[in-house]
Amino acid sequence: MDSKKESKPKQKNYVLLSGRDDADFCQRVSDRMDQGYELYGSPAMTFNVLRGYPMVSQALVLKKKSKSKK
Repeated sequence: MDSKKESKPKQKNYVLLSGRDDADFCQRVSDRMDQGYELYGSPAMTFNVLRGYPMVSQALVLKKKSKSKK
């Protein structure tokens, strides 16, 4: 048995999610917010004429941990 603890990969400070404008995309954004990210800037939207549906993107940044002074 390996006694080394498996460490979680370090969270990125910035992520840009993009995809089809649907409930799955909204869930991906919500999941990241549950992981400590907050929305950064406005969402972007365009229409994919070849596939016939809207595409969206949203930037998120990892919330900075406040350092409390005592």
